[in-house]
Amino acid sequence: MLKLFVCLIAGALFGVGLALAGMTNPVKVLDFLDVAGHWDPSLAFVMGGAVMVTLVAFALVLKRGKPWLAERFYLPSAVALDRRLIAGAAIFGVGWGLTGYCPGPALASVLSSNTEVWLFVPAMLLGGWLDRTIHPRHK
Repeated sequence: MLKLFVCLIAGALFGVGLALAGMTNPVKVLDFLDVAGHWDPSLAFVMGGAVMVTLVAFALVLKRGKPWLAERFYLPSAVALDRRLIAGAAIFGVGWGLTGYCPGPALASVLSSNTEVWLFVPAMLLGGWLDRTIHPRHK
């Protein structure tokens, strides 16, 4: 139960941070991506700040023997740039550039009055389901 509560608090904090930074506003995101037009560089500072906090936090957290609420750390082991990774990154980038949404901000915006996110989120979930159906993972 404690693990679920911590996940809820972490998710809520992440959502509030996205909203405060303007990441849930697709127009602001599209202006950030429009480097040849009406470029808004403010989200670069948001991302830079997030990267700096992550670098420090990972350095501190990984010094621990194990996480507080899990048996071990689950870190990625793949290091190869394969066709699936590159294709997925390209599809993600095209979707982000067309809509101004990526998964986190889209989910944080579900309860907003922005009705286009109500189309984006089901399409995103369908894409995730299709991936897991076409490429099942074995554990």
